Amino acid sequence: MPFEPVVFFFVLGAAAGLLRSDLKIPGSIYEFLSIYLLLAIGLKGGVKLAEYPLGEIALVSLVVVVAAATIPLIAFPALRIMGGLSRADAGSIAGHYGSVSVVTFSVAVAFLSKRAIPYEGYLIVFLVLLEMPALIIGVILAKYGSGGVRWGKMLHEVFFGKSILLLTGGLIIGLIAGPEGIKPLDALFFDLFKGMLALFLLEMGLVASTRIAELKTYGAFLLGFAVVMPLAAAVIGALTGTLLGLSVGGTVLLATLYASASYIAAPAAMRIAVPEANPALSIGAALGVTFPFNIFFGLPIYYWLAEFFHGLGASAT
Repeated sequence: MPFEPVVFFFVLGAAAGLLRSDLKIPGSIYEFLSIYLLLAIGLKGGVKLAEYPLGEIALVSLVVVVAAATIPLIAFPALRIMGGLSRADAGSIAGHYGSVSVVTFSVAVAFLSKRAIPYEGYLIVFLVLLEMPALIIGVILAKYGSGGVRWGKMLHEVFFGKSILLLTGGLIIGLIAGPEGIKPLDALFFDLFKGMLALFLLEMGLVASTRIAELKTYGAFLLGFAVVMPLAAAVIGALTGTLLGLSVGGTVLLATLYASASYIAAPAAMRIAVPEANPALSIGAALGVTFPFNIFFGLPIYYWLAEFFHGLGASAT
């Protein structure tokens, strides 16, 4: 199955970083691209959400959040017992892997769109809902028995940080405006989306190339964890999506969300709540290994998982 073309911009950025090129994306451009992507994803989700009864989505959302809460609970003992990491580092990494990646979700949407595979538009809601519980669970696991958690600052960072604020704001605007009201903005936020995503992935490649070197310092275990954990989480997501009656496309997106790891919102929250954790471990694993694994190898696997579980469900009936 051919790769989505935008992911090769990630390769270009990573190659530039590894070859010590002087290629750089100015900080202001990177900030603009991240704001654009978050708003565009939120708007698209809000427009789609307007097509569904909110009561129908509420129960699905509850199941999705509860199932996702198992991911940091699985990751933490694996990191502690098998990896020998400290409680702080294990809790921080578990929180990153229980949380989600907006950019990975965007690539998954592009993957489905290229193949004309439909999906439930309200999946965007889970980008917001799945960010918060995992971070809170990660902090509790990291700090259990030690006290000293600055919950006020941490929760403020989670709820009112850039990622959640823009996603939620875009979602509400899209929901209120609906498909007709948002049409004047289609050219900016929808037609240009892939091009903006390609530029953002170029920057992600540059950043990831520096994180890979940091990760190697900490041994083969964390490298293996950064590949095995998303696969295990994707199985939980694909099974949950199938049991909830999502389409194959919706199941792919849910599996991708479960498999992704946050490297934007989670580091900011963990820096406040668990300052003793080493950010090179969590960011190196999430951005240096899991992110490229997901966009190059994970998406076709998650598509296969969705079809496999849907096939099992069809044969059972």
